[in-house]
Amino acid sequence: MSETIENQLTHRSVRHFDSQPISPEVLAQLKEATRRTATSCGVQMASIIQVNDPEKKRQISLVSNQDYIAEAPQLWIFLTDLYRSYRIVEEKGENNNCVRGMDGFIQGFTDAVLMAQNLVNAAESLGLGTCFLGSILNDPARIIEILQLPELTFPALGVMFGYPGQQPQLKPRMPLELRMFEDSYNCFEDSYLDAFADYDQEMTTYYDTRAHGKRSDTFTDSLTRIMLRDAPLRRGMLNTVRAQGFDLALQPR
Repeated sequence: MSETIENQLTHRSVRHFDSQPISPEVLAQLKEATRRTATSCGVQMASIIQVNDPEKKRQISLVSNQDYIAEAPQLWIFLTDLYRSYRIVEEKGENNNCVRGMDGFIQGFTDAVLMAQNLVNAAESLGLGTCFLGSILNDPARIIEILQLPELTFPALGVMFGYPGQQPQLKPRMPLELRMFEDSYNCFEDSYLDAFADYDQEMTTYYDTRAHGKRSDTFTDSLTRIMLRDAPLRRGMLNTVRAQGFDLALQPR
């Protein structure tokens, strides 16, 4: 097995870091690995904000409701970025309204997520610990305000990283047959709860061990809570996308 795959198979979310600084040489390697990420049509419609300001980190931690973000050695926010494309098309003397479409938005969002994964792969290969931060989307409008993002940009995903100050347990993943199918989607016609019974038990053991008996939970219970949670800013995320100048081009139902 390659070292790359070994690192991928042992990925853990690290939320606490030690005081060892990341050298400029290591950061330069990570930036270059991230820059070389595959990109849709080669147009590179994603950008990164490296957040160094402690106050901005603190404000982002409040949006995410995760105090440890404020202490992260490195915090990078990955953006859908059509602003750059808009300006280039405008300066070419062309009609730049087409840049506002959702096709470009999704291309940029995908580019941003791919860049974040490339960063994580590179960082973990160098012995760093990482954590993805989808929680920045708890209030995307506030993130836009904190980072002073122009129109036609949107925060897609955050990553914090540093030298690990903890060694979390490896979190179980559901069996591949429950999420990888051949040629067409496989609906479990009988009972999804029955199909997930073994994985529920595995997750209960994981939580019980990690929390020293203070948490008893299953995958299906956790999923149900998340699906039912009251998160109006997340449910209305397209309103923020539209406020950033993107044309949703929605058709009446």
